Amino acid sequence: MDIILLTPFDLGLAASLVILLAIFSEYGRLKLGIGRKLVIAAVRASVQLMAIGLVLKVLFESNHPLLMMLMATVMLLMATREIAARQEMGFVGWWGFAIGGLSLLLSSFLITLFALTVILSPTPWYTPQYAIPLLGMLLGNTMNGIALALDRLTREVVRERGAIEARLLMGHSWQMAIQPYMREAIRAGTIPIINTMAVSGVVTLPGMMTGQILAGNPPGTASNYQIMILFLIAAGTGFGISAGVWLASRRFFDERQRLRLDRLKKRA
Repeated sequence: MDIILLTPFDLGLAASLVILLAIFSEYGRLKLGIGRKLVIAAVRASVQLMAIGLVLKVLFESNHPLLMMLMATVMLLMATREIAARQEMGFVGWWGFAIGGLSLLLSSFLITLFALTVILSPTPWYTPQYAIPLLGMLLGNTMNGIALALDRLTREVVRERGAIEARLLMGHSWQMAIQPYMREAIRAGTIPIINTMAVSGVVTLPGMMTGQILAGNPPGTASNYQIMILFLIAAGTGFGISAGVWLASRRFFDERQRLRLDRLKKRA
């Protein structure tokens, strides 16, 4: 089956729907006031996707490991920044970025490496055609889960400060004092991927499967790839959230096991 190529006019037709929504949000009865944000987000997405298309073309043609490492590093740094930016309150200093970055490194990067070297085994193993999409999907989903979990954790710890300090006064360790809120944070972060897996193939056709079908691959092959991706994302999200929540929880307490909310700051 031939691939249908999209022209600038086709993209303009799709963009007109976003513009229509922006106008409705600004001048409709509810006056939502999100029109400007919608337009900015749409322009930003268009520029970023066109730019990454050019970058990927260079990567695919060169197939050089150093360029792959550079691309992966940029992706990690951007995802780390997004984790910090999405939280209402974050840790002061470099910890605000280190927790997210380490969590992504221990989950998404290692699982992507496992998928490339053990499951798919392309030659070479860092082939951009496989490495970049895998890492991108894992980073994106893990990033969302970690951001949700850390935001829930910081909110709960600030709100339940009195209860946590009361447990510490009773002789509980910092792990026992904060454990209920760690549990709730991990649950909150894993809800999106659990919901995604629960409705995949019934309510929605996930991105990789849809892309492969549109590219002309057999539905059976597309579904196998999507199953693999969902399992990798679930593992990456779960391990990433667990690492992030543990690192953040440890940071809440000093060496004398005192709760240190002064290590938090409200995001602008």
